[in-house]
Amino acid sequence: MPTLTIREAIRLGLDEALETDPSVFLMGEDIGTYGGAYAVTAGLLEKYGPDRVRDTPISEAAFIGAGVGAAAGGLRPIVELMSMSFALVGFDQIVNMAANLRYMSGGQIKAPMVIRAPTGAGMQLAATHSQSFETWLAEVPGLRVVAPSTPYDALGLLRSSIKEDNPVIYAESAGLYGASGETPAEYYEVPIGSAKVCRSGDDATLISYGHGMPILYESAEILAARGVSAEVIDLRSLSPIDTGVLVDSVQKTGRVLALDTARRSGGIMAEVTATLQEQTSDWLDGPVVRIGAKCAPWPYNREMEQGSLPDAQDVTGMLSATYDL
Repeated sequence: MPTLTIREAIRLGLDEALETDPSVFLMGEDIGTYGGAYAVTAGLLEKYGPDRVRDTPISEAAFIGAGVGAAAGGLRPIVELMSMSFALVGFDQIVNMAANLRYMSGGQIKAPMVIRAPTGAGMQLAATHSQSFETWLAEVPGLRVVAPSTPYDALGLLRSSIKEDNPVIYAESAGLYGASGETPAEYYEVPIGSAKVCRSGDDATLISYGHGMPILYESAEILAARGVSAEVIDLRSLSPIDTGVLVDSVQKTGRVLALDTARRSGGIMAEVTATLQEQTSDWLDGPVVRIGAKCAPWPYNREMEQGSLPDAQDVTGMLSATYDL
């Protein structure tokens, strides 16, 4: 199978959508001549021209709103934000308009659009450029929210997102653009709302998404050296959440830790752990454990930023303290 980075997998998905579907177009700040803040759209302007790859003014409120209008009119826009932090400027368009159009019109109007954005800390982009608001947006009815952690999932989820008739928030972990992996040459899709068991185990269930997944893989190796078998699950979709896969795993292992590289307070793992507490209490050997980033503005200083993020030592230490693993 070909090996791609996440950046290349997303570019491939955008390229094939522009090639095969005339209703698809891209828009965002510096996505054309500059090729995008993270070089994801490099070369697409030259291939498809300014009608299909549109550079926009520096106004998220304006171009997200234009995307909502285009989607309601029958097109399938893919809107790129330079940072998930900047979704705040367009929250009215995303939350009040895009998410509610289909319901408020009784299904007569749809908003089939994808809003792509790099998300998360760890890149020394400081407080206003390191937020993970996909966790907020996952709470909004009418939105779908996905977050790939591998090139395979990045391409498969993007294909599903572009076909989805509801608006999709496509959260791209900024620190994973260069992560590589095998990606089949034949066409495939990853359904929205499907979690993935990435590593089977019997002693504990570890759950995360996006940038948290490399931390869980490292944690699982540390635990394996202790003779502990950890099952690792990638949510992939934050809305809807694949509760069935999570429940099945916890019923098998009896122990669970949920990791969020966004802030612990109010993060998506609060929803995950509450659901598991409700649905798996008869199988649990101890309390559901939740780890997240420090509740403080993201520092620019690298050492301070890394100290704010959870790591494998936090995961294994918490499991040891809670379950004696």
